[in-house]
Amino acid sequence: MSGAIRQVTITGRVQGVGYRAWVEHRARNHDLEGWVRNRRDGSVEALFAGPAEIVSEMVASCRRGPSSARVDAVQDEGGSPDALNLRRPGERFSVLPTI
Repeated sequence: MSGAIRQVTITGRVQGVGYRAWVEHRARNHDLEGWVRNRRDGSVEALFAGPAEIVSEMVASCRRGPSSARVDAVQDEGGSPDALNLRRPGERFSVLPTI
């Protein structure tokens, strides 16, 4: 993997509205590596890895989300290559259990 790795936490009405499935679909369509998961605090966390421009576009799209969601904020920070190891074996992009 070369390029950018960004880890984002999205807050607002982002659980129970298909946000994770929306992220997974968009990430797979853009051939990004990474994962997405719900957090017990009601937020959604995701890691995106791939070409810098595509990763930036993905982070920007997370600020809007699917039409059923209400995004209040997106915290965006650099991600660690080690964090990619959270994916399920053999998957480029995974939906992980809630933490």
